[in-house]
This record gives sequence, C-alpha cells and structure tokens, in this order.
Amino acid sequence: MAGYRKLGRTSSQRKALLRNQVTNLLYHGKIVTTEAKAKEIRKIAEGMIALAVKEKDNFETVTVKAKVARKDKDGNRVKEVVDGKKVSVYDEVEKSVKKDNPSRLHARKQMMKYLYPITEVPEEAAGRKRGTKSINLSDVLFEEIAPKYANRNGGYTRIVKIGPRKGDAAMEVLIELV
Repeated sequence: MAGYRKLGRTSSQRKALLRNQVTNLLYHGKIVTTEAKAKEIRKIAEGMIALAVKEKDNFETVTVKAKVARKDKDGNRVKEVVDGKKVSVYDEVEKSVKKDNPSRLHARKQMMKYLYPITEVPEEAAGRKRGTKSINLSDVLFEEIAPKYANRNGGYTRIVKIGPRKGDAAMEVLIELV
C-alpha cells in the first residue's frame, strides 16, 4: 500500500498541485477541493503548522545600527555638495531586529522550500506592478498562525463535506484552518 495518494497525476504534477493548494490554504485560511486532495493537503499543512508552533519563540531580538537616507518633507533625499559633487546625507538609526536561532532558521527554510512565493496585488492597481507587495508565508506562519495554535496538540485543520460536484460527482469538501 502506498504512503500517499497519487491523485491520478505524475509526480511533478502532483507535487505542484499540493504545493499550490497548501500555499493557498495557509494564505486564505480555507479552500474548496476534492476529498482525496484535502486529505493529502491536511498532512502537509498540519506538519508545517506543527513546525511553526514548535519554533515560534526560538529567536533573539538584536539592536543594530543602520544608515538611513535623510528625507525632506516631500519624501525626497536630502543632498549636499561635497567636493563639487551632490551626495546624499545619511543618519544613523538604531533598529531592533529578530534574529532566528539555527533550528528556527532551518524550519523557515524547510517551509520556504515547499511553499510558493505570494505577491499581493491591491484591487485598484490590478494589472500593474506598482503597489504590489511580496508576502513571506513563513513569517505569516510564525507570527500569526503559530500563536493561535500554541496550546493545541494537533488538529489544526477541519474538513467539511459540501456535496458531490456537478460535473463528475466527486465529493467536494471545504478544508479550513480551525
């Protein structure tokens, strides 16, 4: 008996399908799919959430000094003339940064290896590159999802049957984060 469902696809197609659906489940919180796919998605998603819960507090806060360009009231860089050249003026600023410990960094890289990158596009800028922002889903797992499930031992997802699909009568389900 196989350790996983083949879902009627080649291995590369199956891996791409599962990566896409797990990414969408973690980003949106719920998706509608077939029952067989949902059971496979559940295995992967629960493993990632469990890893995030285990490593959520495994970081240090470090204070660093950074050079930041000084800006005027319009948001443009302030320039001054030095030796006949216009040069930007920089200020030193102290920032506190989260530094992952090695085990959390490894967990983050394992997640990023599996999850697809997400680019969020605002509705008013649809079709344009301006205003888009890249979302790091491993950050979402550590910052938002893991604290929610900190005192829960597994069972992070729920599968609710919707009914048969009209075209081929495959059982459709809603898989969601609890």
